[in-house]
Amino acid sequence: MELTPKELMKQYVDSQNFTSTTEIMQAMKDLFRDAIQQVMESELDVELGYEKSERMSDSESAILSKNYRNGYSKKTVKTQLGEIEVKVPRDRNGEYEPKIIGKYSRNADGMEEKILSLYACGMSQRDIAEQIKNLYDVEISPELVSKISEKIMPEVNEWQNRPLESVYPFVFMDAIHYKVKENHQYITKAAYVVLGINMEGGKDILGIWIGEHESSKFWLNVLTELKSRGVRDVYLFCVDGLVGFREAIEAVYPSAGIQRCIIHQIRYSTRFVSYKDIKELMADLKLVYTAVTEDEALHNLMSLKEKWSKSYPSCVKTWEDNWDILSTFFAYPAEIRKIIYTTNIIEGLNRQFRQITKNKPSFTNDESLRKMLYLASKNIVKRWTQRCRNWDVVLNYLKVMFEDKTA
Repeated sequence: MELTPKELMKQYVDSQNFTSTTEIMQAMKDLFRDAIQQVMESELDVELGYEKSERMSDSESAILSKNYRNGYSKKTVKTQLGEIEVKVPRDRNGEYEPKIIGKYSRNADGMEEKILSLYACGMSQRDIAEQIKNLYDVEISPELVSKISEKIMPEVNEWQNRPLESVYPFVFMDAIHYKVKENHQYITKAAYVVLGINMEGGKDILGIWIGEHESSKFWLNVLTELKSRGVRDVYLFCVDGLVGFREAIEAVYPSAGIQRCIIHQIRYSTRFVSYKDIKELMADLKLVYTAVTEDEALHNLMSLKEKWSKSYPSCVKTWEDNWDILSTFFAYPAEIRKIIYTTNIIEGLNRQFRQITKNKPSFTNDESLRKMLYLASKNIVKRWTQRCRNWDVVLNYLKVMFEDKTA
């Protein structure tokens, strides 16, 4: 009478005298290996048309394939029981592929995730291929790395078009520049990054847009897209000297305030000041942007004008021409001023982008750049676990100052 599998297992266990779970696990791995081994031997029997060790007459040998067994090759297979080394039977013609494990199927669990992780860290495709060889003992080409990274493009597009919250008290806009290949030559393109702070005080990257030339039309498209994704209102936009942003903001979010980054303004306005005057002029300029009230700031600006307008007229003029968007922060308490005074929040993000992409001086196309920045963004946002400092105080001020919007 043929024994059932359960009876066979009991007979096997009784014969082994196991004393620990480690011994049981090893025995299971041995059984699993032997089972795979037997399946492969049977597969090759079918492939060749005769069983191992079976003798054939010369006439039979002539009729059947001229193919023969040709020893074994070792292969390590990852299983739920751990790594198991098996001997894969070979045929002389090299035609046999074991169906039970597949040719070169050393299971590389998580390999694609690892490739994307390394890609997000800014590694080149060639360096990633070398890392994968070291980790998994698998040869892959840089082209395969590129193809694997392309698989996330639907995820990138979904992220870029995801619904957003209805209100963001503060939105920051800035650009970071890269070399991107277009029409067989590399040109400078900007990745325009929009970062928002929501009503809970949390930061989030609302989107990244790749463009060659910034303009009011470009920013109009960006802001219109944000609105279509659910952003009903923004209290304050904080920007540097980006071209065309003002007209776009006034068109899409006409009630929003605009604060131009003071640090960017200082750099821009003093770029032609001579070395011998820069220290003194900067001291006078500091009295303008560190004033307690706007009236005090305007008074100090007039003093600056009287003293320096003849030597550096363009420096003074740019402060006067942009005063309405440079002075916005004077209307707010210190806790809010610290947030909107500069675009340091988004510049900190861009510094992280630069750190990640420092090993990639150029990108083959816009999508390649978008993939890199998206993967980097995922890692960066994970670390944004804390609210903005003194957010409870900030929120109370916002509720009073924007009562009609927060009601």
